Amino acid sequence: MSNKELVVLGIRGVPAGHGGFETFAEYLCPFLFKNGWQVTVYCQEDGEGEMYESQWQGVKRIHIPVKNEGPLGTIIFDLKSVWHARKNKGLHLTLGYNTACFNIIQRLYGITNVINMDGIEWKRQKWGFVAKTWFWLNERFGCWFGNHLVADHPKIEDHLATRVARKKITMIPYGGPDVSMANEAVLADYGLVKNEYAIVIARPEPENSILEVVEAFSAKPRSHKLVVLGKFLDSNPYHQQVLAAASNDVVFPGAIYEAEKVAALRFYARFYVHGHQVGGTNPSLVEGLAAGCAVIAHDNKFNRWVAGNGAFYFENKAHLSEFLDKDYLNDDFVKQKSAAAKDQFTTKFQWGDILTQYETLLTKYLK
Repeated sequence: MSNKELVVLGIRGVPAGHGGFETFAEYLCPFLFKNGWQVTVYCQEDGEGEMYESQWQGVKRIHIPVKNEGPLGTIIFDLKSVWHARKNKGLHLTLGYNTACFNIIQRLYGITNVINMDGIEWKRQKWGFVAKTWFWLNERFGCWFGNHLVADHPKIEDHLATRVARKKITMIPYGGPDVSMANEAVLADYGLVKNEYAIVIARPEPENSILEVVEAFSAKPRSHKLVVLGKFLDSNPYHQQVLAAASNDVVFPGAIYEAEKVAALRFYARFYVHGHQVGGTNPSLVEGLAAGCAVIAHDNKFNRWVAGNGAFYFENKAHLSEFLDKDYLNDDFVKQKSAAAKDQFTTKFQWGDILTQYETLLTKYLK
């Protein structure tokens, strides 16, 4: 029997249906299985009933039904998962620290647990005091209870190094699939023309600079469109503020979940616009680089490391407006940034390289 056993915790399950960590696990688990690992993933299901098992691409899945929705449901699922997984003495990999208080269970049972610490969640504007306190405490618990920590960005590593010794941290970024073609016919569904629009793919939250981007683009009539993906709710004041600020050149197609459509909209855009102000290696930005998109990004230490020379960096709305008036329509500038973006992706963020780095790290912690 192989001693290369891994239990993956902290996500909703595989295949991906929710976000970056699920997508990462969808790549990592079959990769490790092909390399002789036994991999178990805990999966959250809606509803009630008994736990049950299934197989997916050689990976064992343990499904835990949870009747509660939202954050409470996730907390209950994580607790049940960690408690059940205590019986498996193989190596554990926990993705995210949002419920790291439960990782004391692995410590008490002598199980080695590697934790990917994700971003600095408690700094995000969207959270209230109670949520920020919860995340702040759990970041500390993750640092204490994890046997080793993974940071997905050098600046996240620097931040964690204020909590624990740097030798306890390994920096491995997020990856992305190489994109060299997409279905151009998708553009017609949205009334778009190749290379005549910029695209924003982000949750509509203040920290992602959606309002500033829309206001800058709407400051005067443009010959191009701005496409803003995402769900905008009547009940959300910020969402309504963004919609009210938009000129006729801004298009809101809603949330699009079909990967092929999103890939095509990104691939044929003149620019991918990334307004995120916090976070580590953002999956959406990596996917923009993978598609060879020239990037317009908020100027901060996180985005600069990821996009490198592949982006124009804006400091604020006025700075972005100035760029839109001057260099946005400069074809040579766009080609230069596009080539640099693709080069940045090829050098740093290909899944094959990332997964190999993970396997090398995990192998060190096998008993």
